[in-house]
Amino acid sequence: MKLKGINSSSKRTIELIKETFAELMEEKKEIKNITVTELVKRANLTRGAFYSHYDNIYEVASDFEEEILNQVFNNEMTISSQKELDDYLDKIFNYLENNYDIYSKLLNADETIYFMKRLNKKIYNSLARNSNVKNYLNVIFFTDGTIDLIVKSFRGEIKEDLKEISAYVKNMANYIFFSNN
Repeated sequence: MKLKGINSSSKRTIELIKETFAELMEEKKEIKNITVTELVKRANLTRGAFYSHYDNIYEVASDFEEEILNQVFNNEMTISSQKELDDYLDKIFNYLENNYDIYSKLLNADETIYFMKRLNKKIYNSLARNSNVKNYLNVIFFTDGTIDLIVKSFRGEIKEDLKEISAYVKNMANYIFFSNN
């Protein structure tokens, strides 16, 4: 993204660009099928408004990725108790729940797999730093399963919503990482 210190008008324009981009991703399924012309026409913006914030369509996608990664992983944390892990998972699920409309569109597109792999890696790295984790296969199993459940929920492939998945994931995390079995 081009501008660092932006005013409220620019913030609204950026949000409109992102919302329109998410709609187009849901329809087109791939970034390569979306043009700046199509996006600005649908958003009722000028090309200049778009280009004052982004160089191309791919920067909009990157902005989405960075937004969630920065919101959820804004600092390195150590997870050494079930409460810390629950708080960490709550942060992720609350962010997704609060931005449900836009992420449901994005996660229905085919190209979201790269982003979900980045999210998976961030969660994995956070859990892998935990001194209680003795078996890294458990971390891989847990993160892969969690990401898959999130994607399936957003795509409507399972009936459970994010609140139900969050509760299930926290229960599984407790069993996998903190039980003495």
